Amino acid sequence: MRILLVEDDVLLGDGLRAGLRQQGFTVDWVRTGDAAERELRSGAYAAAVLDLGLPNLDGLQVLESVRRAGVAVPVLVLTARDAVPDRIRGLDAGADDYIAKPVDLGELGARLRALVRRAHGQAHDLLRASGVQLDPAARSVTQHGVPVPLASREFDLLEALMRNPGRVLTREQLEQHLYAWGREVESNAVEVHVHHLRRKLGAGMIHTVRGVGYMLAGSPA
Repeated sequence: MRILLVEDDVLLGDGLRAGLRQQGFTVDWVRTGDAAERELRSGAYAAAVLDLGLPNLDGLQVLESVRRAGVAVPVLVLTARDAVPDRIRGLDAGADDYIAKPVDLGELGARLRALVRRAHGQAHDLLRASGVQLDPAARSVTQHGVPVPLASREFDLLEALMRNPGRVLTREQLEQHLYAWGREVESNAVEVHVHHLRRKLGAGMIHTVRGVGYMLAGSPA
C-alpha cells in the first residue's frame, strides 16, 4: 500500500517513514506544502499523512485545494494542533481522520488501514476472494485455511487486486502501488510477481486482460 507522508520535521519524518515501512507500507515523503499538493493530485496514493505546519503552503490550504479539485485520497492529519477548534477546522477542510503528535506508530498504521478500508467500502480489514484470505495488519495470506508464504511485493500486488474486485489494474497502476520513488523497477517486474502468485495460489487466481492489465479471478471483465 503506497502512502504519501507530508512532514517538514526531518527527524520525525524519518522515524515515521521507517515505522510505516516496517508495517509493510510503501512510503513517499515530501516536506513542503506545494510538493504535497502536487503529489496528492497525482492519484498515486492509497492514503496520505499530512502535517499542518508546512513551508510554502499550510496543510489546511493544501487539503482545501485538493478537495476543491476533486481529489478523494483519504487524508489523515497529523499535527501538534490538537485543540478541538483545530480538529474541527481540519475535518471541515476535508480530512478523513485526525491524530495528534506524538503518535504511536502502531495506531498510525491501524488508522491508515481503516481509512483505506472505508474508502473501498469494506466493513473489515480482512480481504477474501476465491478461498484466499489476506490480513493487511498481520501481512499474512491463507488459502482454504492453509498459510501461503508470500514475498513482500507479491503480498502488496495481491492486496491491490483484492482491494479492487471487478477492476482491471494496469501495469503502471500496480507499479505505482508497489514502488516508492527512487526504486528501480524492472520492465517485467509486475509480470514476475504475477507469475509467482499464480504458482503459489493457482494459475486461475489472477486473470490477464490482454493489452490492459490484471484482475482477480471471478471478477466481471
